[in-house]
Amino acid sequence: MAAGAADGDQRWLVECLTATLDTARDVRAFAEESLRQASLLPGYGAALTKVTINKEIPFGLPAVLLKQFIKQHWQEDEENFVPPVVSASEKEVIRQLLLTSLDDSHGKIRTAISMAVAAIGQHDWPEDWPELLPLLLRLIGDQSNGNGVRGALRCLALLSDDLDDTCVPKLVPELFPSLYRIISSPHLYENSLRAKALAIVHSCISMLGSMSGVYKRDTVSLMTSMLDPLMEQFSIILNSPVQSQNPDDWSMQMEVLKCLLQLVQNFPRLPEAKISAVLAPLWQTFVSSFKIYNISSIQGSEDLDSVDYDSDGSERSLESFEIQFFELWTTLVGNSRLAKVIGGNIKELAYYTIAFQQITEEQVQSWSRDANQYVADEDDVTYSCRVSGSLLLEEMVTAYEDYGIDSILEASQMHFHESRESKQAGSADWWRLHEASLFALGSLSEQLCEAQDSGSTRYSVRDLLEQMLTDIVGTGVHQYPFLHARAFSIVAKFSSVISKGVKEQYLRSAAHAIASDVPPPVKVGACRALAQLLPESNQDLIQPNIMGILSSLVALLRQASDETLHLVLETLQSAIKSGGEQSTLIEPVISPIILDVWVQHIADPFISIDAIEVLEAIKNAPGCLQPLVSRILPTIGSILGKPKLQPDGLVAGSLDLLTMVLKNAPIAVVKAVFDTCFISTILIVLESEDHGEMQNATECLAAFISGGRQELLVWGGEQGRTLKMLLDAASRLLDPTLESSVSFFVGSFVLQLILHMPSHLSPHIPDLIAAIVRRMQTSSIAGLKSSLIVTVARLVHLSAPNVDQFINLLLSLPAQGYENSLVYIMSEWSQLQGEIQGAYQIKVTTTALALLISTRHPELSKVEVQGRLIKTSAGITTRSKARVAPDQWTKIPLPAKIFSLLADTLAEIQEQIVGGCDDDCEEESDWEEIQNGDTDTSIPDDILYSASVPSTANPSIEHLNAMAKVFDEDDDDSYDDALSKADPLNEVKLADFLTSIFVNMWESDRPLFEYLCQGLSDSQRSAIEKVLRK
Repeated sequence: MAAGAADGDQRWLVECLTATLDTARDVRAFAEESLRQASLLPGYGAALTKVTINKEIPFGLPAVLLKQFIKQHWQEDEENFVPPVVSASEKEVIRQLLLTSLDDSHGKIRTAISMAVAAIGQHDWPEDWPELLPLLLRLIGDQSNGNGVRGALRCLALLSDDLDDTCVPKLVPELFPSLYRIISSPHLYENSLRAKALAIVHSCISMLGSMSGVYKRDTVSLMTSMLDPLMEQFSIILNSPVQSQNPDDWSMQMEVLKCLLQLVQNFPRLPEAKISAVLAPLWQTFVSSFKIYNISSIQGSEDLDSVDYDSDGSERSLESFEIQFFELWTTLVGNSRLAKVIGGNIKELAYYTIAFQQITEEQVQSWSRDANQYVADEDDVTYSCRVSGSLLLEEMVTAYEDYGIDSILEASQMHFHESRESKQAGSADWWRLHEASLFALGSLSEQLCEAQDSGSTRYSVRDLLEQMLTDIVGTGVHQYPFLHARAFSIVAKFSSVISKGVKEQYLRSAAHAIASDVPPPVKVGACRALAQLLPESNQDLIQPNIMGILSSLVALLRQASDETLHLVLETLQSAIKSGGEQSTLIEPVISPIILDVWVQHIADPFISIDAIEVLEAIKNAPGCLQPLVSRILPTIGSILGKPKLQPDGLVAGSLDLLTMVLKNAPIAVVKAVFDTCFISTILIVLESEDHGEMQNATECLAAFISGGRQELLVWGGEQGRTLKMLLDAASRLLDPTLESSVSFFVGSFVLQLILHMPSHLSPHIPDLIAAIVRRMQTSSIAGLKSSLIVTVARLVHLSAPNVDQFINLLLSLPAQGYENSLVYIMSEWSQLQGEIQGAYQIKVTTTALALLISTRHPELSKVEVQGRLIKTSAGITTRSKARVAPDQWTKIPLPAKIFSLLADTLAEIQEQIVGGCDDDCEEESDWEEIQNGDTDTSIPDDILYSASVPSTANPSIEHLNAMAKVFDEDDDDSYDDALSKADPLNEVKLADFLTSIFVNMWESDRPLFEYLCQGLSDSQRSAIEKVLRK
């Protein structure tokens, strides 16, 4: 019957589609191949569209094939494109067929057509399909055609994410009245349709928000016209309390929360009155939803396995609804203006937030079955109310400071007393609130410890915590494992606050727990407590028990899974560091076991690194270095001697282990390692094709040079042999044909040669620079280029005071596509300077730039480099815009660029002293500007051109020292930084250095100085002004 109603092409297609469902494999295969070949012929797409919209043909496979056909054949430059492309005439037929069926009465057909229209619209609209949007607007506006409203809304919702700044300002005034009518007419439209309309409003608000920086007045004006009716509907929708965990009950409120979030995020100067208008119903929805969440999720009265999904495939759960709420509250609290609106409700907000952070029944069941999941969820930022609640509490402390902390402490205390009352009343769930209160406080441990130290809060953090912790002692560890686990974790986080007696009590309990038959979460918590408490506890308390603790941890190590292994190794590391006088007994017992763990997990970078850190702790323990090296060296030597015979990862891992042994080792140990492994390491660099092996060998060679220094050169036998091997390795690593990632650590390696063998390296510097240029020109990794720029910068310093000669050297070396190496290096350097990371690296490159500009070398001014971005068009840069008009930059002389970069660095140093401007100092409200008009701003006098600045200007020593201290300190304790500590440049105070450069240039060459200042921004000029003032 279906075939009789279709034309010939449709009949054949239906027969093929039917055959693809046949039970006979050969029939199915023949039909699938026939369809594949037909998809390459003209007219296939049009025929398939007719089959898809034909009501008499069973729905299903045709829609799937149509979606696949559009993805593969519609647009040539798409990733999944398969030739041939659909002809323009056939595209027109398909588009018209689809548009005429958007209001189909068959729901599934309508959905399939909407998805097909949206898929085509993403390619063709608006340029090749201008009539699409007017038709969708007509359908949405036609109240008499309910199916048309549904089809058009579905299509527009799919398209809304692709709306750009060219169409939204025109679209919103036309679209909003229709959307508003749907949203505000519950008697005419079902909730799912109203929710879809709200989703489109959400997309429009999002786009208007992203446009506000460019079209501020237009977007604020558009939003102002929409805001009052929207807020009225938001209030009405939120006034309905949440009554069940069924998503259909709260899907409308969910969309409202998303819209409000976009409003607050994209229009931070939203008038307080607008938020105040929805605050009461917003709070009512929040509180009513907790009652349902408590019953269904925390107590677990509902089916834990039931999961609902929306039409886009996204999970719909009550927890996702609550997380959306937390994101909105967090954004409101983080807005300095709107935070005042909810400031009076902060205590209640903290109270309910902690209540939401209770462990759910699903989590209890999951974590009880699988300790690995417990560890993973504790360590990772998972998508949950517990994590979202913690983020909100952190924002409350940031926004409300002491008042926020007092509110959270008060709420925690209230929940603690409630849990006690529940316990006395015989409730089996009393522990959940107690645990949630501890969890909430633990997420704020850093801020609460500071508050306790400063005494700025009304409540004593120590007293509250110790009361809560003491109350847990004596409760059943098997009955309440998660409460005991949390208590251990809290003691670890608040060890600087909690009294000595409570810490020692929990230290003994933790040592007992890891040796006892207790639930896995308790052992996890005990390990966390030991890892923190052992290094800071009284040795008299630890020493009698340390071997027992180590034995228990070794036993745990044998039982640990991949998730818990990290924690046990971390705890073991702390225990070894606390071994004291018994350190010599540690090595023969634990080293073989850790080496075994390391070998077994060599393919897991996280576990193998943890194991190496434990071995490093053993190495650093008194009396353990020599026996550990004696144990490791023969095996590592044999592995590196025959690298091609080893299992995957073992050679690279062995090189990591060797680098650890060399780190800060005595010269005798470095010599022993050199004799056994140096040549093997060199050969791996020269011969290996494994990227990981070459990277780790490069780091190992850097460690050899750092540890052995010039003595390394005489250990290799005949004169010059070791240096030649090192230079050969550098040459291989700088080979421009290698993958960029292989050379990633070559910069650190060459830097060690510069620092420790400068005189031996000098004759090879021209070849070295030529190789660096070739490597940079073929590299696609900015990090590699940056590290090589640091190396070049260090060579600039090495050439001082004859920096002119170094510039002449660069001028004499070729660079493909550039006039010479100077032009290439400086073009790259000037672009990447802002991306260079690390205090040492920034110091080396910045001071080198200053040395270069100080030479006044005439060739520098002939080099033109990238200046400022030229704004070619207003609005948002879409993919199509970027293809047509890529970014364009001005070209400026190199000295001007260097001067600008130096000013940037100086400004950054000053900003770290002064700090950013508070939100209250920001520009006047966007909304107020619409009413009050723009306000004129005055430009301060530019003292750079003022005769009042004396030539002997000298900034205050105290201010410079403060700036230098901030910028010169580096918290990163990486080994790469340890290698660079031997560099005398570490002693340079960058702020003083830059001040000297600017002052000297001001005094010695005023015309040049003023010329270079002309290209500076206001902030750069201001930074220089500060150091030129008295």
